Amino acid sequence: MKTIKSATLESLDAICVDVEATFTKGLPSFSIVGLASSSIQESKDRVKSALLTNEFKFPPKKITINLSPSDINKNGTHFDLSIALLIAMYDTKVKFDGFYIFAELALDGTLKDNSSIFPLVLSLAKKIENLNVLVPKSIENKIAMIPNINVYSVKNLNEAIMFFNTKEKDTYKVTQAQMPCDTLTIDDKIYYYNKKYELDFRDVKGQIIAKRAALIAVCGNHNVIFEGSPGCGKSMIIKRLKYIMPPQTVDQILEKAKLDSLNLREPNFDGSIVFRSPHHTSTKASIFGGGCYSQ
Repeated sequence: MKTIKSATLESLDAICVDVEATFTKGLPSFSIVGLASSSIQESKDRVKSALLTNEFKFPPKKITINLSPSDINKNGTHFDLSIALLIAMYDTKVKFDGFYIFAELALDGTLKDNSSIFPLVLSLAKKIENLNVLVPKSIENKIAMIPNINVYSVKNLNEAIMFFNTKEKDTYKVTQAQMPCDTLTIDDKIYYYNKKYELDFRDVKGQIIAKRAALIAVCGNHNVIFEGSPGCGKSMIIKRLKYIMPPQTVDQILEKAKLDSLNLREPNFDGSIVFRSPHHTSTKASIFGGGCYSQ
């Protein structure tokens, strides 16, 4: 039995998953067990197409893929590459020890990103020292923003197989990327900020007390509510608050990027602040959302 390390999301945190494979005698079949969601079950067709398109022989055996621990619900298309590698290299002595693998497969074997990979790698990086990950080349720059990990990238299934067959793995290694924003060092700690100010407090005439309250709220990361007649400058001040907020640490920027990815938005690392200014008439449902999601 061969095993590849991967992970799945439970809420916002990653749980390590062992992708196991056995090839036994019997009528040819291909099954995935271990509380796999429909997105994982559909990987059987993607994996089979990718292997056959790249002239790999699909083993005429009873193939069982298990996602362990088997009592946890798992979802996401990032298990595709792990499953394909186990099948493509089932009769070799190659070991996958020390690597966490994440990638969705196109039908031609090209590796693709999905919304779970960045949050998974970021969460694992906080738990595992010297984490080694193999990801699609299309997202190498995004994953390389995460500090203290070793990122390796490949374009397609063939390159992934070559990666595990070669001893020169450093040729696939990605250089650690730098945040694309200005920095400020305080007590030997680096903070990041954005110099692009679309709105400025110099546009607000008067309202000295309101601006002073806004400054105090920003310095202490407090909530603030303004009350007054229409047109006196409440919204004008609030729209400018995020441009005077304290600079961020690298962990705060990465956490923002993680939430962007989970919300199906392209993460940015420009140091811009997360800022919310709900209207005072907003309901709880409009702010926090409602309903549930399950697979």
